[in-house]
This record gives sequence, structure tokens and C-alpha cells, in this order.
Amino acid sequence: MGVSENSRGLILAVASSAFIGASFILKKKGLKRAGANGTRAGVGGYTYLLEPLWWAGMVTMIVGEIANFVAYVYAPAVLVTPLGALSIIISAVLAHFMLKERLQKMGVVGCVSCVVGSVVIVIHAPQEHTPSSVQEIWTLATQTAFLIYVVATLSVVLALILYFEPRCGQTNILVYLGICSLMGSITVVSIKAIGIAIKLTLEGINQIAYPQTWFFLSVAVICVITQLNYLNRALDTFNAAIVSPVYYVMFTTLTIIASAIMFKDWSGQDVSSIASELCGFITVLSGTIILHATREQEPAPPLGTVTWYVSGDSLKGIEEHLITVQSSDEQ
Repeated sequence: MGVSENSRGLILAVASSAFIGASFILKKKGLKRAGANGTRAGVGGYTYLLEPLWWAGMVTMIVGEIANFVAYVYAPAVLVTPLGALSIIISAVLAHFMLKERLQKMGVVGCVSCVVGSVVIVIHAPQEHTPSSVQEIWTLATQTAFLIYVVATLSVVLALILYFEPRCGQTNILVYLGICSLMGSITVVSIKAIGIAIKLTLEGINQIAYPQTWFFLSVAVICVITQLNYLNRALDTFNAAIVSPVYYVMFTTLTIIASAIMFKDWSGQDVSSIASELCGFITVLSGTIILHATREQEPAPPLGTVTWYVSGDSLKGIEEHLITVQSSDEQ
């Protein structure tokens, strides 16, 4: 029975990664099409909402997230969570063939380092205590340590949105993805509460009447909308093959930190587990630095081609200028 359930969880987790990895590419192609016909998402446009390809990406991502959610029902988190790294590989391969976004050799090394570091962190992460009711999650969510984390997280998010985003959001990938990841760590807590509420309600223990259930649902909706908005901006501004691993690394790292603070499972860890987590963090940091260095060393495009992602600015006019200059030289 246990093996059968683990097999189901494994299949669902792999399927989830495939859907989520593909969704990055579909949404990116949709964003590029929308940007060619209207205001780009990277500068605050929302024309992508009229683009069928972007919606196809959204549906694909939703399917992937549902599969991932159900996978946790059949298999333990230590099996399901590391498999999320497969979405990075799938996204990078599809971007290579469908978007012509080529990763240099060092970029591949950085991507692999991010994946390895994230897997190490997840494998050695503290074991979570599974709450048995929404009220129990509410008690954990209102403890002093976690409230401090929530206040600090919201403060950093506001600083990123109000100060850093207007100044360097188009040039620094960590601004948009920082907002997504920080909000994501809070989303996970809310989604866990909603999942438990649904499970208990289906088992005959009604959780819908509790106001905490609706509070967690409201928080989840707000956080998810915020994440989608800034993830779209990141995808429209930066290379999809870099957005995917960096977002995964930051989201996974912050989620583990938030879970450790909320459930206090870190207090029972031994020295070897803590050391392994630190090694994982260092590996992740190294991979992220390599990815940034690779992006900065991207070769200049040849004459007569369109460059879409240099400091986040559309350079359509440069193509026309270069073609004009080239024609003048030939004459």
C-alpha cells in the first residue's frame, strides 16, 4: 500500500514538474506576442491578458500546481519537493529549442549548482509536524516568532515594490523574484491550511464555518495574485532559462526558512543536518552568481536582429537603425 502510494506521488510530482516547466515557456511566448502588439508586462502593461498563448501557459501551470498539491497526499514531502527541480531542466531545454535562449556552458553549470544545492537543502530540511486542524495552524501562525517573520517579509516586499522596483527592477532579476519568493513563503502556509480544511471537511469534520479558513483563503488569493503579477514582469524582462532556476531556488529557500520558524522543527536537528543545509545554501548561492555572470557576458547580437532583453528595454528601433546604416554602407 505504502509503495503504491509513493509511486502515485512520484508520478504526480514528475508530471507536475513537466507542466510547470512548460508553462514558463508558453507564458514567455505569450508575453512576447503581447509585447509586440501593445504595452509590455515588464513596464506595467496587461495586454498579455488578451493573449491565448499566455492563458495556455496559465492553465498548464495550474494543472501542474494541482498535480503537485495532490502528490503531497500520496507521498512524503522529502520525495515530492526535490522533484520540483525537474521543472528547471525542462524549462531550460524548451527555452533552448522554442525560444532560442541559449545557455552558455557556465550557465549550465550554474543551473546544475542551483538544482543540486536546492535538493541538498530540501533533503536535510527539518521534518514538518502536520497540523490536525485549521485552529492548530492558526495557533502556529500567530506565535511571536512567525509574526516577526511575516512583518519582516512584508516590510522587505514593500521596500522592493516602492523603492527598488522603479529604480532597478528592469536590470536586477532579484527584485521581481524577491517579491514573488517572499510572498510565496507566506502562500505556502495559507495553502497548507486550506488543504487541511478541505481534507477534514471531506472527511465529515466541517472547517468552512471557521473564520480562520476564510482568512487563510484571502491571504492565499492576495499572495498568488501578487506573485503572478511580478513573475510575469520577470519573465517578460529576463531570460526564461535564468528566471526559472533563480525563482525555484529563492522560493524553496524562503519556504524552508518560514516552515522552520513556524513549526520550530529546527530545534531538534543534529549538527550534520545543519552542516548539510549550510553546504546547500552555499551551493545555491554559487550557482546563482554563476547564472548572473553568464547573463552579463552574453554576446552582442549581429546586425539586423532584434534584441528584446537588454536592461529590460525593447530595442525595436535599433534594428531599423542598424539596417539603415548597413544599407547606406552597401550603397
